[in-house]
Amino acid sequence: MARPLEFVECLELREMLGRAAWDERELLAGIEEVPADSIVYHTHSYFLRSRYLAAPYPNDFATWAAIQVRDRVLGERLAVVDPFDYADVEQLRAELVTIVDAHLAGLQAVPRADYGEPFYFMRSTLVEIPTGMRAQTLREFRDLVARVDASAIYYHFYETVRRRPDADPLAWLEGELGLAEVAARLRRLNRYMSSLDGVRAQVLAICDAALEAAGG
Repeated sequence: MARPLEFVECLELREMLGRAAWDERELLAGIEEVPADSIVYHTHSYFLRSRYLAAPYPNDFATWAAIQVRDRVLGERLAVVDPFDYADVEQLRAELVTIVDAHLAGLQAVPRADYGEPFYFMRSTLVEIPTGMRAQTLREFRDLVARVDASAIYYHFYETVRRRPDADPLAWLEGELGLAEVAARLRRLNRYMSSLDGVRAQVLAICDAALEAAGG
């Protein structure tokens, strides 16, 4: 019998780091020096705080540059960095540093948030909330994906850094149910260009197609 997959909801306990950036030079220094979990908070966790609509600047660094500094060029350059393309947070940090550094190198003056808010560096602890809801078949998995809170969609499909290894739904589908093709289709989902509810809808569509192909 397959090991069941238990769905887990989550919430964040946020912590201010006591560091702020008023201009893009200070933002660059902060990105270089803050703990790795702060980089995770301002990139990956952005999706847990923006549950329903795909945002034009889907990370905190890009949003601050575009909205508070009114530097849309840097905002758009940072917005295309997909944190889920990087298995290592330090690689993600290096890419962010490269983009901001190259942007500043082409400017005569450092853009500031003269008319906006400073950027406050933060980090968070992810608190797991077991739901007691377990799936042992693809049908049960599909029905629970439709029911669970959006934070469970984040935990299982977005949270690649702090999630328990046994809570990976793709590994479960492939290893426990032998559904490698379904797992492969889910792996190709573009989480960065969608909302939590958007990803939920895409997961349901893939499960429905697999169930229909298998005769129900």
